[in-house]
Amino acid sequence: MTSVTSGGASFFSFPHPFNENVARLVSGGVVIMAVATIIFDQPLITLILAYGYIARVAAGPRLSPLAILVSKVIVPKFGVPNKPVAGPPKRFAAVVGGAFSISAAILALGFGLNGAAYAVLGGLIFAAGLESGLGYCLGCKIFGILMKIGVIPESVCDDCADFANRAKRLAAQEN
Repeated sequence: MTSVTSGGASFFSFPHPFNENVARLVSGGVVIMAVATIIFDQPLITLILAYGYIARVAAGPRLSPLAILVSKVIVPKFGVPNKPVAGPPKRFAAVVGGAFSISAAILALGFGLNGAAYAVLGGLIFAAGLESGLGYCLGCKIFGILMKIGVIPESVCDDCADFANRAKRLAAQEN
């Protein structure tokens, strides 16, 4: 795959550092859409959820309508501060969310198993709700564990591997 570049950064990349507040607001949107899918029995919404995750994994917030709304409209309009965090764990969390939403779409739309799909969405609602409401990213925690046991190489995220100095570097970037 050929990367399209803009200003030196690959279009198909994920921002690093990433604004945690954008991630939390996007997660809130995911919770709303997933709950609406279940309450209104509208499994087609799983396709929108799946597309959003695929888009965010592929290109960060550049192709995801929800992420664009959050980063270009909501954050500036309400003056939501930038809270930089490492990008690779957030991208990994988006992969996990994508697996949940794609699974739900396949179960509901491919096999007509709406109940099973909605159970999978329940897991997504739980994880996205933790992120949105408490700032606790389950995918990021799993990413950290996988780095510690050597499944994910330290080279994937230098900030994550050198956690002791991460806070100092991020504080210096803000100033």
